[in-house]
Amino acid sequence: MKIGFIGCGNMATAIIKGIVKSDFVKGEDILIFDVYSPACEIIKNDYGAEILNSEIDIAEKADIVFLAVKPNVIASVLKKIENAVSIFHPLLVSIAAGKTLDFLCNSLKTNARIIRVMPNINAKVSEAISAYCFNNLVNECDKENIEKLLNCIGKVMCLDESAFPLFGVLGGCAPAYTYMFIDALARAGVKNGMKKDDALKIAAQTVYGSAKMILESSEHPWKLIDNVCSPGGTTIEGVTSLQADGFEKAVHNAVDKALDKDKRL
Repeated sequence: MKIGFIGCGNMATAIIKGIVKSDFVKGEDILIFDVYSPACEIIKNDYGAEILNSEIDIAEKADIVFLAVKPNVIASVLKKIENAVSIFHPLLVSIAAGKTLDFLCNSLKTNARIIRVMPNINAKVSEAISAYCFNNLVNECDKENIEKLLNCIGKVMCLDESAFPLFGVLGGCAPAYTYMFIDALARAGVKNGMKKDDALKIAAQTVYGSAKMILESSEHPWKLIDNVCSPGGTTIEGVTSLQADGFEKAVHNAVDKALDKDKRL
């Protein structure tokens, strides 16, 4: 199987890193093109990918073509490759934010199997949560391949496209909120006398382990909270302080505000 990438930015690089590291395909089976050639050279040097000369070459030679370009140019890229798509029939996978399946289909004058994927920034460390949806030409083999591929960079779930805006907030925006929490926790450690590097390591590992506990435990999050809170202890003191200061409301407001902004874009 040959996997092609049109566009070699941060997300494409993260996906390539994941699929090579997991041996989904070998580096030489990855085909890349970007108008900014130094980006291709870095990926070639790091992962052994083959650089092709144009977007059309990618569409002609790859079984799966990732459209990893900015949303404002994806329509023009689809126009360039539509003849090759009509002849060679690659599976097209778009990671362009905000561009719907209808938009992608309508940008082509030929029928194509199209999957829309929304990964998040944590793909860089192979811990992303990705969602995908697909048009009616996509078959079971296509879905199986995209799930195997996206599992190389974290976890994947199939969602109805109507849920993509909310997924974009929970999966796409929330890493920033989590980074903020980790940094705030570490700074509180500094305030109380700990070195920042030590406090940051403690805070980050605690969040990482807590997330793993939720994913691997059958317990409800509040049950896990109760397990940590001893009667009259330090944890319950901190928990009630967070509640009194509007912690949960602040999180809800952040999600609501981000979702409202998405609707206006």
